[in-house]
Amino acid sequence: MTKPSLAMSNNDARLADLLLHHEIATFNNRYAAALDELRLTDWTEMFTDDALYVILSRENFDRNLPVGLIYCENKGMIRDRAFALKETAMFAPRYLRHLIANQAVLSETPDGTIVARANYVVLQVLYDRPDATLHQVGVYYDKFRRIDGELKLAERRCVYDNLLVDNALCLPI
Repeated sequence: MTKPSLAMSNNDARLADLLLHHEIATFNNRYAAALDELRLTDWTEMFTDDALYVILSRENFDRNLPVGLIYCENKGMIRDRAFALKETAMFAPRYLRHLIANQAVLSETPDGTIVARANYVVLQVLYDRPDATLHQVGVYYDKFRRIDGELKLAERRCVYDNLLVDNALCLPI
């Protein structure tokens, strides 16, 4: 027979795991909404100051090659990208829809870093075209940290599976 204290600690651990999974799912929902609504300033605030944000091919990821379509080594670079998109970039108007699913918390390190992954699909509709197209599909490889009690991305590697990438990868994934 299991002792009550052991059963309680197992239940406490499962509850903590469930709450963390929910917290990451909620974070990813806010992340998708910020990008879909073009709230790029809000998007930048979802990262730590020393964050790494990369969009790279599965081929490069599998070969451990760091070269990506977008490579930002800190929040300043992420902010610059958002500013450029918002204020200076010229591209055809579009709607994006980020769908994030199959989220998994993989581990939590002693320093509090949470390692997670999730699948993503981004659909795109250009204003002058009637149909939605598959813009990108892939996996987020994430590292989260808490800053002042709030979950933030310390690293997000967007690893896309598409063999070809639309020539207008202008907005974040």
